[in-house]
Amino acid sequence: MIPISKPYIGPEEMDAVMEVMKSGMIAQGPKVRQFEESIANYCRAKHAIAVNSGTAALHASLYAAGIGPGDEVITVPFTFAATANSVIMQNAKPIFCDIEEKTFNIDPGQVEKHITKKTKAILPVDLYGQAYDVDAIREIAAKHSLKIIEDACQAIGAEYRGRRAGTFGDIGAFSFYATKNIATAEGGMIVTDNAEYAEQARRFRHHGQSEQTRYEYFDLGYNYRMTDIQAAIGIEQLKRLEDWVKKRIGNARFLTEKLSKIEGIIPPAVKPQCRHVFHQYTIRIKGFKLSRDEVTSSLKQKGIGTGVYYPKPLHMHPFYAKMGYKEGMFPVSEQASREVVSLPVHASLSQDDLSAIAAAFEEM
Repeated sequence: MIPISKPYIGPEEMDAVMEVMKSGMIAQGPKVRQFEESIANYCRAKHAIAVNSGTAALHASLYAAGIGPGDEVITVPFTFAATANSVIMQNAKPIFCDIEEKTFNIDPGQVEKHITKKTKAILPVDLYGQAYDVDAIREIAAKHSLKIIEDACQAIGAEYRGRRAGTFGDIGAFSFYATKNIATAEGGMIVTDNAEYAEQARRFRHHGQSEQTRYEYFDLGYNYRMTDIQAAIGIEQLKRLEDWVKKRIGNARFLTEKLSKIEGIIPPAVKPQCRHVFHQYTIRIKGFKLSRDEVTSSLKQKGIGTGVYYPKPLHMHPFYAKMGYKEGMFPVSEQASREVVSLPVHASLSQDDLSAIAAAFEEM
């Protein structure tokens, strides 16, 4: 079986974890600080704040940016639920905006029609590992005095005009879930150049208390701390990230070369100003002789894993429907949900694996 994802945990990670276990300092400690410094340096950001999940990173980012009750945050319905849920967790409202058909990212041409007096921020997603249209969204945000909170959970290492993901807006969030391009099993990171936001995020992850004055609570906070065990894994993973990114890009290039020749298969589009890190290699099944579900079934029979991210946009789920959303409101997102399928692209694939994936389509 060729899996859709394959986390790599090598002897370096295992040794690092054992070192932490033997040290006796297994909660947030020196390894967390080291990991934060490494991520800040990698992203070329002034501050990095480690937390225990990508959801926590998004939640803390929204809090740090001052999003609260009654505020509206513009984001997309074609994403994982954590994007919108984090807004709701701050008692604010996610205002959905449709996506671009080619990139699956927020459509700048649709954003302004969703802006109201209650709008405080735009929350774009670097979906599948490619940056949103940063220049266009920045222009809109500046025009309307809005903050940009970047959901870079799938995009560690992605770039836009040479700048690293997570730093495109006022504050950004990463996930290090088990299937991400680097993984700490669970984990997340916030990056920002804003010292006040960084301090607010640090308090938020630690029950509302400052790390300089313990047991003095400034506001509501949560237990969102990362452990040194997770951080030790992350430090080792980050060392390999650039090699893994290059392999993912090479694997994607091979698949695109093969699949672009097949009518009805649309490979992912990569904008020239972007470095797409291919957390997912997501194609569209459009006008092909088989339906999307028939394609995934055929690939499964051939021992090739797939994923559908996402089979239904958020606005079509019961929870969000209660907010007044319904089918038909975001047609591009709805169309994408019927057409997308993600193929294996991870760094552990062999050339034989890649050839087998391509051949499976040629034989359909």
